[in-house]
Amino acid sequence: MRRARASLLGVAAFAAVGAAQPAPDIIVPVEGIRPSELIDSWNKSRAEGRLHRAIDIPAPQGTPVLAAMDGRIEKLFASKRGGLTIYQRSADGRLILYYAHLKGYRRGLAEGQKVMRGQVIGTVGASGNADPAVPHLHFQILETAPGSGWQDGEPVNPYPLLTTRRPRG
Repeated sequence: MRRARASLLGVAAFAAVGAAQPAPDIIVPVEGIRPSELIDSWNKSRAEGRLHRAIDIPAPQGTPVLAAMDGRIEKLFASKRGGLTIYQRSADGRLILYYAHLKGYRRGLAEGQKVMRGQVIGTVGASGNADPAVPHLHFQILETAPGSGWQDGEPVNPYPLLTTRRPRG
């Protein structure tokens, strides 16, 4: 049930998640990468029988990583799989954005800090279990509830959100 629900989520699903709320105003979180260059790596097989519940955005080591939307830094964290990571909560509290395999954080970035869409928050790397020959940003979105934990939520495929054009109002 969880997998089926997550795979159905996308641009249209945000209307169902919060009927009166529009799809998020989101940008590709790697400087210089256009939506048309993205590859949907959602649900690809990974080691230990895991499914990839994110997309990978290849870019040269050190390329700026951008806040994909307005929000607040929830957690700066280093893990064996993800390496240097950032967890960002959206301004409305409904989403957690997870940026992994970073080379580093922007100088002065801190938990609790507000960030604006397009602001540099880190750099692309190959930390954690990433192949050092293929630096990339592992980008995940979790649907959550305001006040939930930084690691809580249901994965949502970011690809359609990043590649579907929405009218600017």
